[in-house]
Amino acid sequence: MKLGKSTTLAGFKPLRDGAIRGTKIRLREKKLSDVRNDYRWQVDPELAKLDAAPVLVTSFSLYLLDYASALRQSHANRYPLAIETLDGRHIGNCTFYDIDDKKGEAQLGIIIGNRDYWDKGYGADTVNTMVDHVFRTTQVSRLYLKTLDWNLRAQNCFARCGFTLFGRLRRNGYDFTLMELKREQWEKGTETKP
Repeated sequence: MKLGKSTTLAGFKPLRDGAIRGTKIRLREKKLSDVRNDYRWQVDPELAKLDAAPVLVTSFSLYLLDYASALRQSHANRYPLAIETLDGRHIGNCTFYDIDDKKGEAQLGIIIGNRDYWDKGYGADTVNTMVDHVFRTTQVSRLYLKTLDWNLRAQNCFARCGFTLFGRLRRNGYDFTLMELKREQWEKGTETKP
């Protein structure tokens, strides 16, 4: 996926070595071979519910055309990545979006679409890897996210990764918990890590 000009200015740059490595996962740029998994995850009612999104109803062939076009387009304020296991299995996606140069902040989103990798630390490793990458390589000073208020598993994961509650939001009939992590909090946390 191509990155837009403002995304590059915020410090988000194409991955030169191909991946950002965590303990259990690797984050890499999206590619066309991700399309089948992404489609499968977007037509899954349980995953759509966790994402407060409608279940995708378009055919795979139309989805493929849109997907291929999106891969070629520039993204001004989005930085989408695929989540892979260390042995190369695509298990989910994560994105930095609503990247704001002036405020120095970005929103974080994550989905582990492959249920075989739920509750095994892959989500937390992804979030920690994303956070470390952003605060080490960009000018972003605040990351924030929203999760459905009933999704305690996600909230607990984000809290373990250093995010704290900063508000509530009601949108399109859904109630969300808002969480954030500021660079200063992250720096304090990294000072205490071995």
